[in-house]
Amino acid sequence: RYLKFLGYEVEYVRNFTDIDDKIIKRANQNGETVTSLSSRFIAEFLADVAELQCLPPTHEPRVTEHIDNIIDLIKEIIKNDKAYVVDGDVYFSVDNFPEYLSLSGRILDHNRAGSRVAVDTRKRNPADFALWKAAKEGEPSWESPWGDGRPGWHIECSAMSAHYLGHVFDIHGGGKDLIFPHHENELAQSRAAYPESEVKCWMHNGFINIDDQKMSKSVNNFFTIRDIITLYHPLALRFFLMRTHYKSDANHSDKALEIASDRVYYIY
Repeated sequence: RYLKFLGYEVEYVRNFTDIDDKIIKRANQNGETVTSLSSRFIAEFLADVAELQCLPPTHEPRVTEHIDNIIDLIKEIIKNDKAYVVDGDVYFSVDNFPEYLSLSGRILDHNRAGSRVAVDTRKRNPADFALWKAAKEGEPSWESPWGDGRPGWHIECSAMSAHYLGHVFDIHGGGKDLIFPHHENELAQSRAAYPESEVKCWMHNGFINIDDQKMSKSVNNFFTIRDIITLYHPLALRFFLMRTHYKSDANHSDKALEIASDRVYYIY
């Protein structure tokens, strides 16, 4: 919105992951299809952001609509000797990509699988990550040159951003928890396929804390947007969030929302 106010022509892409391990597990638990589950949650998200009066994106792609783009990108990575195929799975080779971890600044040895992560002995390096996963019973799958399967989590964003924005674009957003591994792997994939790939500005936002404690279902301090907007005007929530620098964590409390609500009322 602010970029448009400044006179820039904005092309904004907001993608939906409608297929991944967690979605498949939840759909199987519910006895419904992956498409049904993901579509329901997407609809709820869109209803929430509409209540907050957020501007709609230019493009809103779903992973399952771009399987061909994903396969083409993986082919390019393999052709450039930055990935390898094992039993229908395709893995990115971190050893063949010296720039790996340039975004997060981590050290590769710190990311080796250990006591908490099972080591897949088929990998050349424990830090190698999946670009394509071979089909398993009870999971959706698509045809590919490596056999039926589905995309890994990271590759989808590389493929969709390249499809809509090209290999060089200005701003990439996401939570600070996505810096590693997601955005690190996304950047590696994009550059492994097309070395000219570049994001000019990464913007990683902070978290929402509840009374100075990280929001989590496990400690029962979790709430949704619609929980808040049943008590406060949607713009009060927007004002509350905008009071904190995007990189910083925002501490939610009833008092903070009441103050935000009063100020929005005063403005209008």
